[in-house]
Amino acid sequence: MLRTHHCGELNMTHIGQQVTLSGWVAKRRDLGSLTFVDLRDRYGITQLSFNEEYNSTLLEEARKLGREFVVQATGKVTERSNKNAKLPTGEIEIIVEKLTVLNPSLTPPFTIEEDTDGGDDIRMQFRYLDLRRDNVRQNMMLRHQMARYTRQYLDSKGFIEVETPVLIKSTPEGARDFIVPSRMNPGQFYALPQSPQTFKQLLMVSGFDRYYQIVKCFRDEDLRADRQPEFTQIDCEMSFVEQEDILNLFEGLVQYLFKEVKGIDIGQLPRMTFDEAMHRYGNDKPDTRFGMEFQYLKPLTGDRNFQVFDTAECVLGICAKGCGNYTRKQLDELTEWVKRPQIGARGLVYVLCQPDGSYKSSVDKFYNQDDLEKWANLCGAEKGDLILVLSGNTRTVQKQMSELRLEMGQRLGYRDKSRFSALWVIDFPLLEQDEESGKWHAMHHPFTSPKPEDNGKLESDPGAVRANAYDMVINGTEVGGGSIRIFNKDLQARMFKRIGFTEEEARNQFGFLMSAFEYGAPPHGGIAFGFDRLCSIFGGADGIRDFIAFPKNNQGRDMMIDAPSVIDHRQLKELGIKIQ
Repeated sequence: MLRTHHCGELNMTHIGQQVTLSGWVAKRRDLGSLTFVDLRDRYGITQLSFNEEYNSTLLEEARKLGREFVVQATGKVTERSNKNAKLPTGEIEIIVEKLTVLNPSLTPPFTIEEDTDGGDDIRMQFRYLDLRRDNVRQNMMLRHQMARYTRQYLDSKGFIEVETPVLIKSTPEGARDFIVPSRMNPGQFYALPQSPQTFKQLLMVSGFDRYYQIVKCFRDEDLRADRQPEFTQIDCEMSFVEQEDILNLFEGLVQYLFKEVKGIDIGQLPRMTFDEAMHRYGNDKPDTRFGMEFQYLKPLTGDRNFQVFDTAECVLGICAKGCGNYTRKQLDELTEWVKRPQIGARGLVYVLCQPDGSYKSSVDKFYNQDDLEKWANLCGAEKGDLILVLSGNTRTVQKQMSELRLEMGQRLGYRDKSRFSALWVIDFPLLEQDEESGKWHAMHHPFTSPKPEDNGKLESDPGAVRANAYDMVINGTEVGGGSIRIFNKDLQARMFKRIGFTEEEARNQFGFLMSAFEYGAPPHGGIAFGFDRLCSIFGGADGIRDFIAFPKNNQGRDMMIDAPSVIDHRQLKELGIKIQ
């Protein structure tokens, strides 16, 4: 071994011991006859001390060390005269007796510190350097902990981990597939899995009963902060269960993770139906860390000749507590915010609840003080509060108000990343209709079972069919979703027909699954958690990239290895692919 200890473990109990450390030069401070070097490894930082009076030759060697040089240092542990309470090793230092440069380093393109001066692109290009930063390394450690405790919990519940194929068949449902050409089968292609969905169902047919896998999945879709072309799921399936069994068991998983990783007891998770979530928050993944729930003002706004409200299907209000002192400039800025194309509102009506009990509104011309008081009572607004109102088509205005609610929650500090609010959203619609084509699509996926009592509506009233499906939401982010699956061949065939599959298409795409259902498929269901998203929520981050060792950028590129890249024409020819 090139070291006797690592750079995060030495303390006052080691005083007088001869030790050898190896690591990277994080910082060097030259103070005349003294030079101090902060030596860093994965575990922490230890100060090395070089003294001209003790060894002038070593001092000169130390002054030649650059940032990120890899060095080995041997010496005695001594008490520091100037202690650093911020470091676990801050009470001691090493008086160096022998110094070896194991490898020099170029000057890094950015400072390897928590508050780095490197932009996203340069950090992704030199990701192996970025990973040396303590805060990024801690993210990787958190991810490791999350995986370890997940396995511990599922192992204790009788689950077995099974690997499923990565080269599979392309299916038309869901997001776009990544396609892999087959050299041995010219003109034919594999796809990378968007999830192991059909395989885990087949494992249930096989009698495996309880399966899980922490698995890579791939989707060729537009990227955001919480999306990557390749991502990781905690993928699970169980046999002989109903929805309640799955909710209880996986609620237990999340409770266990919060307890073991964060030391937090999040308690029992409340349940909320899809319709309730949309009605109260305009969102099927509501952030319940704060209130500001929707109030439906339409019954209070009629017969005042205000055409914007008179012609609207829905008039929604929310109460922003303590914002009654907003200036006209602030209110105009909010109005422009909701008019942005991303939100699409035509305008914003406001009511300021004055300290003297009166109301000042942007629609004073149409609504008197008694009218506005009724609005305030319905919204629960008091003196010093602000009521914000949007109107329009119900579904559209719910989505717009949801965005405004989240924005106000952010501005008012309600979306504190150190607080956690989790819930289950249940009873989703099984199907959703494309407005342009009129075709029905599976809201989750075509293997989701309808509620038994809604089976008869699949042909006659598809929009009224509820799915036996559930999502777990934490702090306004969907972290997991699943369903009780269809396990009956005839019901699966009806589902495929309802979403527009011909019998031939269903047989070509999923004949293997339909066939398996004829050999004693048990009732089964499951769930998949977005592992990267879970890690980012536990780590208090907005995006998932810093919880992935080697992520892609927003264009789906790996800046470090420069991928995707052009393939040699000989390789393309071997695969039977012609590039125009």
